[in-house]
Amino acid sequence: MSISTQLKALCGAALASSALLLTACGNDSAETTQAANEPTELTVYTALEADLLDTYGKAFNEAHPDIKINWVRDSTGTITAKLLAEKENPRADVVWGLAGTSLLKMKNEGMLQSYSPVQVEKLDEKFRDNSSTPSWVGMDAWVAAICFNTVEAEKHGLTKPSSWQDLTKPEYKGHVIMPNPNSSGTGFLDVSSWLQTFGEEDGWKFMDGLHQNISRYTHSGSKPCKLAAAGETAVGISFAYRGAKLINKGAPLELVIPTEGIGWEIEATAILNTTKKMDAAKKLVDWSITKTANELYNQGYAVVAYPGVAKPVEHFPAEVGEKMIKNDFEWAAKNRDEILSEWQKRYDSKSEPKG
Repeated sequence: MSISTQLKALCGAALASSALLLTACGNDSAETTQAANEPTELTVYTALEADLLDTYGKAFNEAHPDIKINWVRDSTGTITAKLLAEKENPRADVVWGLAGTSLLKMKNEGMLQSYSPVQVEKLDEKFRDNSSTPSWVGMDAWVAAICFNTVEAEKHGLTKPSSWQDLTKPEYKGHVIMPNPNSSGTGFLDVSSWLQTFGEEDGWKFMDGLHQNISRYTHSGSKPCKLAAAGETAVGISFAYRGAKLINKGAPLELVIPTEGIGWEIEATAILNTTKKMDAAKKLVDWSITKTANELYNQGYAVVAYPGVAKPVEHFPAEVGEKMIKNDFEWAAKNRDEILSEWQKRYDSKSEPKG
C-alpha cells in the first residue's frame, strides 16, 4: 500500500472516530437536557384532609412548576408511625401538614433538618419551633369542640352538655363518638389535654367514665362531627372549625366549648434530614409559610400562622381563644407513646375497623 493510500486510511479512521465521539457527546447532551427539563419529584407525607391536597398542590405548582409533589396521605397517627418506622430507611422528603407533637417527637429522634424559611419571622411566634434555627414551622391550629345534634338530642331526651364531665353522665350512654388517638391527631389532642387539665390520675378516671358512653372510636378527627351532622349520633367529639362549616351547610348542630377548657394542636411542616432533594424541599417549605399559602389554610382552619390572614368564620364560637388550655407540647410529645399505649390497653375494644 502506498504512503498516500495509508494516509487516506488514517484520516478516514480519524474522521470516523471523531464522528462517533461527536455523536456520543450529542446523545449525552440530549439526555442531560431532557433530565434537566423533568420536574424534581418530592415525596410529601401528610395528614391533611384529603380534599385539601389538590388545592394546595396546584397553588404550589403555580409558583414552582419545576417541582412535582407525590403525596402520601393518612391519618395523623398512621403517618407518624410510618415516619418513625422508616427512620432507618426514610422515603419521605418533606412532611407538610402533621401535628406539631408528632414533629417534636421526630425532632427528638434526630430526623428533621433545621431550616429557617424565607421570612419565617413574619409568622406568629406560637407557630415556630423555639430553636434558634427551627426544625419545623406551623401552618394552622385546630381546637377541640363537642358537636351536638339538637334533633337527635330531642329524640332521645338528652340535655345539652356544658362540660367534658357532663359526657360521663348515664343519659349519654351509646350517644357519644370520638376519634381514636392512635390514628387521629384530634383524638390525641383530646386525650393529652384531658390529662393536662384534670391531672393524670383524674384524667384517666374521666376517660374511664367517658368510655362507658362511647358507641365507637373513629380513625378520623372530623368524622365524629360529620356523623353527628348526619344524625348518626347525638354527640361527636371533634374540632370546632369542622362543626362551624357543617352548621353553615344547614346541619342541626350546636357547638359546645366545654367549661374546663379545650385542647388544641398546631399543624406543621418539616424537612427530613435524609432527603437528597434539599433545594426543592426548601422551596416547598418557603412557599408553605407565605401569605398565599396561609390564605388557603384559612379555607380549612379558623386559626392560621400568618397574622392578619384569618377571616371570621360564621358559627365559630367566640370564646374559643379564652378556653384554649396552656398546652405543654413538649410534655405531650415526650409522653406520646406511653399515653397511646395506655389508651389502647383500656379502650381500643370500641374502635371501628381500620379500612
